[in-house]
Amino acid sequence: MVEGRTRADFEAYASARYGALLGLAYLLTQDRGLAEDLVQTTLTRCWLSWRKVQADDPTAYVRRVMVNTHTEWWRRRRGGQELPTDDLTAVAPTAYGGSVRLVEHSDLMQALRRLPKRMCAAVVLRYFEDLSEAETADVLGCSIGTVKSQTHRALTKLRVDLASQETTETR
Repeated sequence: MVEGRTRADFEAYASARYGALLGLAYLLTQDRGLAEDLVQTTLTRCWLSWRKVQADDPTAYVRRVMVNTHTEWWRRRRGGQELPTDDLTAVAPTAYGGSVRLVEHSDLMQALRRLPKRMCAAVVLRYFEDLSEAETADVLGCSIGTVKSQTHRALTKLRVDLASQETTETR
């Protein structure tokens, strides 16, 4: 248990984890600008309670703040949601600090975009962030059974969606 975290601790953590946090945020939002905003908002919220964070590795806490913030944004925008007019080539950051082109993965990204937000978050945390079911449940604030059912349903929807995408493209 770590008590009395300092500004230097926060700055070191934010610098070391920024790329990975940006990658997670991109997968949640599927938009580079929104991902950067989400990371900044998450880090700001975490800074406000940084001295109280009790874990040796605060990453689970930061992920939970990010997912909750993303959910909050989504609920707020649901009424007057902005819709993009162009599909621009996207570049997503990786956990290694580099970036990977997502042009080859655009079908997957579009399929993820069509999932309900909670299912998308479960898939992103389990398979892109490589969290265990228990860790994912902790971040999402639900039971392990809910994580299992959400990821199962999401993967089923993704398979159907991507299969119909392939069928459409071959015609």
